[in-house]
Amino acid sequence: MRKVLITGGSGLIGSQLVKEMVKDNHFVMFTTRSKKRGNQLIIKNDLNPKNCIPLELDFSKEGSLGKLKDQLIEFPDTIIQNARSVETLSIDQNGRVSSDNFQKEFFNGITFPYNLVNFLFDQGAELRDIIFISSIYGSVAPNPDLYDDFISQSPINYGVVKAAQIHLTKELAVRLAPITRVNAISFGGVEGRVDDSFKRVYNKLAPSGRMLNLQDLYPTVQYILNNPKLNITGENIKVDGGWTIW
Repeated sequence: MRKVLITGGSGLIGSQLVKEMVKDNHFVMFTTRSKKRGNQLIIKNDLNPKNCIPLELDFSKEGSLGKLKDQLIEFPDTIIQNARSVETLSIDQNGRVSSDNFQKEFFNGITFPYNLVNFLFDQGAELRDIIFISSIYGSVAPNPDLYDDFISQSPINYGVVKAAQIHLTKELAVRLAPITRVNAISFGGVEGRVDDSFKRVYNKLAPSGRMLNLQDLYPTVQYILNNPKLNITGENIKVDGGWTIW
């Protein structure tokens, strides 16, 4: 059994990972901005509340790390950095992202995850694995053909921060070796967030002929968690149906 802390555990990807990890007999603590939403996730999926603990947390608030510490049942041996904020991805009428939102997205994807790792180490946590849930847009730029209105629908700060996150993975892998493995998993497009028109175009452009579904999300995480002797660190593992090979 691993003791896992996953940030952003109540969104589309996060909730699927929480559900699968608990059913895989791991002890899971997950952050959410709404304790009510976290409890609903547990009830809806019939998860054991003794092995699945929601932690109400807003990273942008001052003192958030102290609030996290107060809610931790025990220190994790694994962190899955998955949190994101839709609010910071807003685009203005000129197709631009504000400086404030650029900085907030960088804080969510880079600064807070870095601070969280250091905070837990300082508290005495023995971290065996750190996994960043990243994106293909950290490796390649978005394809304008996917969008009805590319300028107003594709925020530039998302991919830029994901690219920085992949490099942060490499930096931490060097600095925390050999005790802690640090890897990123870059997912391709996931069903459930897009309309049928986007999905049809995406499917034509992907070598696999389809977007990812929820069942595609956990196996790579599972492989890392269940193989502690796997000598892999600093890698960006792409789960994208071949999207980034052409």
